[in-house]
Amino acid sequence: MRKPVIAGNWKMHKNRDEALQFIYSVNMQVPNKEYVDSVVCPQAPLLRDLVKRQGDYLRIGAQNIHEESEGAYTGEVSADLLENLGVGYVIIGHSERRAYYNETDTAVNKKIHQAFRYGITPIVCVGESLETREAGDTDTFVRGQVKKALEGLGSEQVKRIVIAYEPIWAIGTGKTATSDQANDAIGVIRETIETLYDASVSDDTRILYGGSVKRKNIDEIVNMPEIDGALVGGASLSAKDFLYMVDAALKTVS
Repeated sequence: MRKPVIAGNWKMHKNRDEALQFIYSVNMQVPNKEYVDSVVCPQAPLLRDLVKRQGDYLRIGAQNIHEESEGAYTGEVSADLLENLGVGYVIIGHSERRAYYNETDTAVNKKIHQAFRYGITPIVCVGESLETREAGDTDTFVRGQVKKALEGLGSEQVKRIVIAYEPIWAIGTGKTATSDQANDAIGVIRETIETLYDASVSDDTRILYGGSVKRKNIDEIVNMPEIDGALVGGASLSAKDFLYMVDAALKTVS
């Protein structure tokens, strides 16, 4: 059985005091990491403080990474720095990065390779727009994103990657893909990985759903057969809600 992941993407929220209060609230309550990976991804300036205060079972992730190890890239964050700080995960290719900062599939692939060079687990986002879904092109579009993201990766790297299916039309809109829609799209991702590698790689790869995930829908989402957890936005800002979602994931393996 694949170990579920609940990852909170805080985006541009929480100052240092708020972030520390959250960590102190959840540190002793998240389950053993043997059963569930519990991850929070804050703004970059908070990473050092939170890594220093993470408990035995909570892990801290970054929201972005640069494809080069160092250089004249003002405002960017290197994998070398993240590894040095003890950051364990990094979100790559979120739709907001693609839309607002022109992040391409090629850049996403380079960032994934860079994360692996420094031992950081990538959480790679894929997902279609409303126009693409309404045109009936979701499967083709998502397959293309997955193929480009995984280009040049070995089987063992793909087994370690975390993929998050986040339909763009459901991010921050209050709209959520139905559990069946999410499960079907993630099934397509899994089939794509099997075609590129083999069934054992596909079976081992953890794939999450993201897009207006809340307390009211998390139980149904994590109980779908193809879904291995959630990448959570706004709802992860609440310690109480984050713990509820982690507990929902724990129930699927207990």
